[in-house]
Amino acid sequence: MTRLSVLDLSPIRRGSDAGQALRDSRDLAAHAERLGYERFWLAEHHNMTGVASAATAVAVGYVAEGTTSIRVGAGGIMLPNHAPLVIAEQFGTLASLYPGRIDLGIGRAPGTDQDTAHALRRTLVDDFPQSVLELIAYLGDPQPGQRVHAVPGEGTKVPVYVLGSSTYGAQLAAALGLPYAFASHFAPQDLDVALRLYRERFQPSEALAAPYVIVGLSVVAAPTDEEALHLFTSAQQAFVNLRTGHPGPLPPPVEDVATLYPAQVHPLLDEVLARSVVGSPETVAAGLASFAGRTAADEVIVASQLFDQDHRLRSLDITAAAGTRALVTT
Repeated sequence: MTRLSVLDLSPIRRGSDAGQALRDSRDLAAHAERLGYERFWLAEHHNMTGVASAATAVAVGYVAEGTTSIRVGAGGIMLPNHAPLVIAEQFGTLASLYPGRIDLGIGRAPGTDQDTAHALRRTLVDDFPQSVLELIAYLGDPQPGQRVHAVPGEGTKVPVYVLGSSTYGAQLAAALGLPYAFASHFAPQDLDVALRLYRERFQPSEALAAPYVIVGLSVVAAPTDEEALHLFTSAQQAFVNLRTGHPGPLPPPVEDVATLYPAQVHPLLDEVLARSVVGSPETVAAGLASFAGRTAADEVIVASQLFDQDHRLRSLDITAAAGTRALVTT
């Protein structure tokens, strides 16, 4: 059975604030837990007025404290922004407080613009593979002669997932024998080739004996196709605003999103819809079945940019029920 999970950006709605966004994320995670979702991940982004999860480890701890059984983690931490020791200590602390429930997804992208990346890193040296190995070592058992230890962190063996939206991450995850999560909810172009490379080149490791694939999918579910398409206009606006250099808080849905933008921008509206599953329970069930069949994923992690919190909760309800009907062993 393909599992279902949730990816949340902790969106700041227009007219609201970061505190409410984080409280909404915690409520959403508790709701996902009651519905039987496998895990709830939060993503690291910076210098974005519409995203509240910049301090991702803090947000993960807040959500973990408001839940009891669902796995909670980062999807992900952009590792080049941080010293591996600091991330090992942060997630080792979380694992000490919430044992058996913390995940650590790591990515190579900055999760922001270049000016902000420089402010975070001070230097833009790309040593991602070495940083991943260093991080895993800090979370593992101590070695003879080791002088630097992550406390808390050492010995916790927090599960590490490689995130990616290209073949680079797929090949790295395969070489290291780690689970792989592909961000097809926003960058689906390399999905098929990345999954093929990961599975073909996977090397068993102490962490994982066989390939394990998580794929992201944007899903908006409502009682009817018409309502779902209306609610989805918030995500369309957010995507176009970001791509055209005008990011901001998540806007409310509108009746005709095309009228907000000039004709040359309309392909962006179509793009975000084409790579999403938006509709009624029947439409969502068919979309989930098709996507799981195409990817043979072990897990589908759904992302939903909805303006109203009640609609977000309802979308998870419908998606969970649709998944029960549609997802089969692949």
